Amino acid sequence: MSKDVLVVKDLNMHYETLAGNVSAVKNVSFSVKEGESFGLVGESGCGKTSVAMSLLQLQADNAKISSGSISLDGIEMVGMSESELRKVRWDGISIVFQGAMNAWNPVVKVGEQIREAIREHYPNNTKNENTEKIESLFKMVDLDSSIMDRFPHELSGGMKQRAVIALALSCDPKVVIADEPTTALDVVIQDQILKEIKKVQELLGLSLIYISHDIAVIAEMTDQMAVMYAGSIVEIGPTDQVFSNPKHAYTRLLLESTPSVVGEKKKLRSLEGEPPSLIGEENGCSFSPRCPDPSDKCKSGNSEMGLIEVADGHFADKCCVECG
Repeated sequence: MSKDVLVVKDLNMHYETLAGNVSAVKNVSFSVKEGESFGLVGESGCGKTSVAMSLLQLQADNAKISSGSISLDGIEMVGMSESELRKVRWDGISIVFQGAMNAWNPVVKVGEQIREAIREHYPNNTKNENTEKIESLFKMVDLDSSIMDRFPHELSGGMKQRAVIALALSCDPKVVIADEPTTALDVVIQDQILKEIKKVQELLGLSLIYISHDIAVIAEMTDQMAVMYAGSIVEIGPTDQVFSNPKHAYTRLLLESTPSVVGEKKKLRSLEGEPPSLIGEENGCSFSPRCPDPSDKCKSGNSEMGLIEVADGHFADKCCVECG
């Protein structure tokens, strides 16, 4: 049985603002096994990228991890110094950034930027060894080796994204985070990038955390998944179970809002209202103002929160499960 390579437990992170602390990540817990694909899904602003940045501890200056644990291969990352984190980033855990357009230094050639990451973790490598490494990575993601000598502005969006994947793989990480890696790409290139990521993951046996607001992509890419709302995980479990038997109202609405090209045609549902403010304390179920059928207890703010097991390895928020 595969072991857990990444374990996140009771993670809390907030942004300090003039209006108050914004609780972007609230009591988030999950684990990722060796070679497993784990998905985080939810609408914009639910906390997905905040979780990703917390795992790498690349948050903005006003972001603070207030409590919780992030364990990578048994090593605790919360509380590490910046020099210690630099040794873990890219070598232990890396990221395919959401915006490939902004991930590159515009005045440095692509190959040199990847070479810089390799030199940081493999200082004894020769220049030729690093060049061969980059060439093998480019071949893996279907890029010509000549891309190394080009500047980012000379590449198309799809080429930039493939190069970002190569950069994320450059130091042989155990875990790769793909944070909406097909943003701003057309549907044909999106499909190609998704296939490249899946191919590379299977080829190298990587653990993958795939972040998306597109629940159909999560179905295609992941073995396990978690649904996030207002900074919290409201449902988590094997992807096929969550899709076939969703227990949280928010999960069901996400599924009912996704178009399908097969099977019986159905009218898509929309989710009314806006997510709640994450500033200050919150009582009861954060989803109740938007829930299509909340119970009286839920609406009163007296509902009991927390994940409970509804099937083997499948958990959902207690409040929503009890509401039915």
